Amino acid sequence: MTTDHDTPDDLRYAASHEWLRRDPEQPGEATIGITDYAQDQLGDVVYVALPAVGEAVGPGAACGEIESAKTVAEFYAPVGGTVIAANDDLEEHPELVNESPYEDGWLIRLRIADEAGIDDLLDAAAYRAQLPES
Repeated sequence: MTTDHDTPDDLRYAASHEWLRRDPEQPGEATIGITDYAQDQLGDVVYVALPAVGEAVGPGAACGEIESAKTVAEFYAPVGGTVIAANDDLEEHPELVNESPYEDGWLIRLRIADEAGIDDLLDAAAYRAQLPES
């Protein structure tokens, strides 16, 4: 199966279309965002509601909302942990989620509660395989 969506090989993915990037400089920490496929399905993002720094999130639990011209969708924590940063740039520039989902459009950073949960996430090939044909 092939798709036209960018899916970097160095990330881990949730079936619910979130990605996780481990921080090589800070073991036990990771950046979370939504995939290129997810932002494309949402359309033009107009508002992002992020959890507060210090908030604990459970694996697979809804932890924020992304509002687009088409819909409002929850996003989920691919692993459990404590929010250590939220992307404040999205407050004034929610379109970064569309323009740069893997870089400037990241959503939150977590201090991971149990790194074994990362092993339950999909690698890039497995994530791409579960996407519908484009």
